[in-house]
Amino acid sequence: MATTYKNFLSNDVATTRTLLHEAIPITGSIVSGTYSTKTTAIGSATNIKTYGHGMFESVYDYPYLSSSANHIFDITWGYSALSNFSSSANTQNKEKINIYNEFAQYLVGYDHTGGIKQFMEPTNNVEMKECIFIPFSRLLSKDEIKKGSFSLELGVSASFGTVVKPNTFLNRIALKDLSGSNGYNVDSPAGEYGVLYATTSNSDAVMYHLAEEDGTTATCPAAGLLYYQAGIAVLTGSIFNSGSGVTGYNGLLAKTWDADHTGPNLTLLDNGADTGYDTITGSTISAMSDALRHRVYDIAFNNTTELNSTIYFCRVNHNDFNYSSNPTYLTGSKIRCKTMSSDSPVSYATTVGLYSADNELLAVAKLSEPLRKAPDTEFTLRVRLDY
Repeated sequence: MATTYKNFLSNDVATTRTLLHEAIPITGSIVSGTYSTKTTAIGSATNIKTYGHGMFESVYDYPYLSSSANHIFDITWGYSALSNFSSSANTQNKEKINIYNEFAQYLVGYDHTGGIKQFMEPTNNVEMKECIFIPFSRLLSKDEIKKGSFSLELGVSASFGTVVKPNTFLNRIALKDLSGSNGYNVDSPAGEYGVLYATTSNSDAVMYHLAEEDGTTATCPAAGLLYYQAGIAVLTGSIFNSGSGVTGYNGLLAKTWDADHTGPNLTLLDNGADTGYDTITGSTISAMSDALRHRVYDIAFNNTTELNSTIYFCRVNHNDFNYSSNPTYLTGSKIRCKTMSSDSPVSYATTVGLYSADNELLAVAKLSEPLRKAPDTEFTLRVRLDY
């Protein structure tokens, strides 16, 4: 226990914040193929966990019964009670509405009347009443998803189903966060969020760009929202559907190339009125989650870990701490390190203790090696606390 103390001055304490980023690549093979049992049963892959309540399914990076498995994200679907899809005749209609409302309460909040707000694309103020929700594990997203780093590629060619088909990824849609470091929104109770835009994607045989009818490149349409701190991607149902039920890609043209790379050709980006999100009316949430999972080509983003630090500059002047409180420093009431009474006292610093105002020890910092301290020396020790 120390017997002498030295108080910090205002300029002896500093605070810093450091953002650490880690690249997170999630390939489609992990999500839908690596651990597949080659059956059509929902959740048959050993790294996919389904539940009796049927509200969502969880994706792991390894067979989930293994102690080595890590939960990476969940998938679920839902729509608003105000959606054209909402009907008591639909499969799990109540559950789908509840899922939408649960995410909306957390991510969007309430209006002045106390009602739950709808998801809305801030670029065009269009309400997103039909959504796909992908909450990422905190193990991956950490404190937040780095702004401008998120990318999700989905196959849009094959018929909508729960089994990977050879042409599933012939055409792909890439959803990217183009907000950057200063183009995000801050009106969510869950923190900051950005817009996911449908952008260019390609495969070996086909590449398409969104285009206007006159052949000029169109502005990338908003296709979802990404909540950075919450680690949740909210996709509009229109990415898979061009029917009358959802507002989406009707009227947009795709510029495509033939398999022999001739072209380009302008064709409607249209999956048909009875495919994609329309199938949610008669399908379970688990079946729809499986269908989306088998269309994931790639997910990539950088996470962010916020490291806050307080730095204490322990300044030791020439006349400070030249004496040790260790009982072994004395022998026969004399200082051991002095051979003559005229010699200067010498001590060796090995530890720095940080104390509260009432002299209670709060933290201890150990030096890598003892530092010699005498009246003719002074130094500054930099103690850093991370939290």
